[in-house]
Amino acid sequence: MMKLHDLEFKPFIKAEEIEKTVARLVGEIAEDLKDEVPVFVGILNGSFMFVSDFVKAYPKPCEVTFIKLASYEGVKSTDDIQRLIGLTQDLTGRTVVVLEDIIDSGKTLAEVHRIFKNERVKALKIATLFYKPEAYKKDFKLHYVGIEIPTKFIVGYGLDYNGLGRDLPEVYQLKTTQHMTNLVLFGPPGAGKGTQAEFLKEKYNLVHISTGDVFRYNIKNETALGMLAKSFMDKGQLVPDHVTIDMLNAEVEKNTDANGFIFDGFPRTNAQAEALDKLMEEKDSQIDGMIALEVDDEVLVKRLLERGKTSGRTDDADENIIRNRITEYYKKTAILKEFYSAQDKFYGVDGVGSIEEITQRLSKVIDAL
Repeated sequence: MMKLHDLEFKPFIKAEEIEKTVARLVGEIAEDLKDEVPVFVGILNGSFMFVSDFVKAYPKPCEVTFIKLASYEGVKSTDDIQRLIGLTQDLTGRTVVVLEDIIDSGKTLAEVHRIFKNERVKALKIATLFYKPEAYKKDFKLHYVGIEIPTKFIVGYGLDYNGLGRDLPEVYQLKTTQHMTNLVLFGPPGAGKGTQAEFLKEKYNLVHISTGDVFRYNIKNETALGMLAKSFMDKGQLVPDHVTIDMLNAEVEKNTDANGFIFDGFPRTNAQAEALDKLMEEKDSQIDGMIALEVDDEVLVKRLLERGKTSGRTDDADENIIRNRITEYYKKTAILKEFYSAQDKFYGVDGVGSIEEITQRLSKVIDAL
């Protein structure tokens, strides 16, 4: 995330994708114009980076000039477009290619057409790096389009928010939701993960989403997703990741005002972790950290054997089963540890001590996120 003035923006389009798109537009236009010497016209201020990179890559002779139109102040657009800096050369009979950084409603484009109609140009072509098709309200033809994007406010690569952001080599999109704290909580059998999840959700007003609970709820209530999951389970097959993600998405959607979420029991694989990242990105959010309670194996075995005396659970009464469960946990967690460590989001927390001591250690990590 990045903050400009009072707003937060999240990564949207990488510099590498922009570079490839500019190269593609250069190739298309050079192919169409062949040996003509065109006049490329940039619309200031936003197009300066696009024009610079475009002209440097253009393989044939060309001329470059700029005009400046005022149509935006900060995030909001106005209906009044004023020509501030005009053309200083005679373009009669010339082929003009307007290089726009972004086209949304088309109001600026209407003024551009009015200007060049009076210049008696041979041909007027429009090339735009970014295009918002859902916002476009005009009938003017766009001859060359780089990247189609949704109708959201973006900054970077020439585009700004109240003067900031034009210098960024990549593009960021406005983050429209409140900041949330989203955690993936792990812990081996007997580490006290469930107990700590209850304390943390109360302390930070988070929603605890246990994959097991979500599955049981959907199957018990015979929801469409529950019945779909059950159809796989009845065949002895694993429930596909997309079904689990859809269930988690439904839980997130039920709690749109939450301060964040504790994900318990998911993800288990890199593919699931990537799917969860994508889900949170769609919510204008992210996973802030994977927190793993770390407890010595012998302590875990002792705890579970003690629990087995009162819980009635057979898997808590057999030491061999307990050790196998712990081994399986480490196999699964190792994969996720690498995934989140690569993002600097893995946090191991000592899970030995009183409940209050462990909660304090977890809270220290969360408060620093």
